[in-house]
Formats: sequence, structure tokens, C-alpha cells
Amino acid sequence: MNLNLLKCHGSNNDFILIDEVAGINPPIPESARSPITKTLCDRETGIGADGVLFYLPSDTADCQMRMFNPDGSEAEMCGNGLRCVGRYCTERLARTKVLVETKRSVLCVEKGAQIYEGIETFEAEIGPVSLEPSSLPMVADGTSFQNKALPELQRPFPFTALTVPNPHIVTVVHHIDREMVQQCGVIANNSRTFPRGVNVSFVRDLGNNSIFVVTYERGVGITNSCGTAMSASSYVASLNGITRFGAPIHVFNVGGMVVCEISDKDSNIILKGNATFVFEAMVTLSEDAVSIVRQHRGEIRADEVSAYASLQEYASSMIGAVTD
Repeated sequence: MNLNLLKCHGSNNDFILIDEVAGINPPIPESARSPITKTLCDRETGIGADGVLFYLPSDTADCQMRMFNPDGSEAEMCGNGLRCVGRYCTERLARTKVLVETKRSVLCVEKGAQIYEGIETFEAEIGPVSLEPSSLPMVADGTSFQNKALPELQRPFPFTALTVPNPHIVTVVHHIDREMVQQCGVIANNSRTFPRGVNVSFVRDLGNNSIFVVTYERGVGITNSCGTAMSASSYVASLNGITRFGAPIHVFNVGGMVVCEISDKDSNIILKGNATFVFEAMVTLSEDAVSIVRQHRGEIRADEVSAYASLQEYASSMIGAVTD
């Protein structure tokens, strides 16, 4: 199977986009999506990515996005991936605003004002938001799980559970220890409390309506960033009065920075950030899609990569200023 690919990223959460609309790729059997994803995402033998974005036609929107994790599982949503798909769709249709069908809802993506000089910025609607444990699903008493400790964990971090619409638990701490994030992520995703797994985020207050987020992604591990996790973290921070509803929230992460806006606790979240196109490639997969037979990578889009490197340097300086 020959596939034409686009490597892209949002906040250095990187993806491989496969267009199934333009006729540049053959029809992909449903049974092949998982092995294709595992093969392409492998950072040693494949292209390397945090997931594959399948760009599909839609009967209810301008396009459809399906996102698969490196372990071959399908995610309900992906905020960073949604911006990349939204940009791809706007450029194909020569528009500034499109509707994207995701697994749970139809969401708007719109080209917006730059969040940093030279960064083409796209605004993605994230939602719906639910605080009901059953929506994750999560085994818990009551109609919400807010600022409560998980019995599986050795330390009583106050987690809040929510879906946006994929499942998240978020805790606000004074210091973020990546080893602890990893440990909590592994325990939570092997717990009966979360039968379908969960994304785990640790948040630090940076002041001035800004936060720093580190996330263990379900099916991936700790990544440079996670769009829905940054959205969920902004929502939880605002619920706890650390950030403010109705004002831009600057969310810093290892991969860079995004801006979230939430009008109130009953609103969807607007996630603003880059959608950087890195390079195009063509690969030939084996018949069973478990290996790459040949691959050819096009030229790197140096201007976009360079512009984002400047944003990441700025973000690193902001994080370092409060963590040194």
C-alpha cells in the first residue's frame, strides 16, 4: 500500500495526517487503521508521531477527523490534532472557518489572530464538557468527582475528573515531578476505576492567568503537550479560582504554548494555537501494514519550523522563570 502523508504538529504534539478525500491515497480498510498507525508512529522504524489523523469526508460537516494513538487505539478527540485538521481543511476549501466532525461532536475550527509572531494560529472548539464520572467512564460515587484523592495512588493529590469529551483527571500542585506524572498515569490506566483509561494532568499555577501543564496521555505516555488536556486543565484551574473564566488563559507546556478561553463553566472551550506543517512524505507499507518497505520524505518547511522554534524558546524562558 502506497500512502501520501503530511507530518504536522500542535505544540510539538506531532501527528501524521492521511488524506482520504482528495484521491491521493487508496481506500483504507477499517481493519488496517490500527496496524498502519502502529507502524507509522514507531519512532525507531517508522515516521514517528504521537498519533495518526485520518482526514475523511463527512455528511454533517466540512470534513471528518479520526485520531488513532500509537498503540492502535482510537481517541474520542484530539485538540492539537483538531487544529491541524482544521488548517488542512481550510486550505483545501480556501476558507478561514470550517466544521469538523469528530467521534462525539461537530466542532468549529477557525483561523485566528497569531498567538506569537510568525505563528499561523487556529482556534478549535473543544467540547462538550462534562463533570459526570459516568462520562469518562469512571467508577465513583456521586454525580461529580472534584478535588478528591484517588485511592490507588500513594499520595493524596486532589484530582478533578471531566470529559472534553475524552476522559481526563486533573490536579493542581506546587511542583511538577515528571516521574510522579508517569507513575500516576500508569497506575490510573491500569486501574478498575477507569475501565477505558484516562489522561492524567498535573498543573502548576504560573500567575497572571497562566498555567504550566504536564500530561500522561492514555495510549501514549508523557507527551510534549496534549490539546484536550490543556483545555481540561484550564477548565479545572478556572473552577478552582486559579485562572478566570472569560479571560485568555496562557497554557505553557514542554512543547510550547497555547491560549484557552472559556466564557463560563457551561461553555465549550476555545483552544488557540499553532498548526505547523513540517514535511510531506510517501511510504510504501507491507501488505499487512506492519512494516515500511520504502519511504521518501519531502523538504522540511523550514520557515514554519523556524517560527515555531522561536515560540518554543519563549515558552521555555517563561517556564524557567518560575521553575528555576
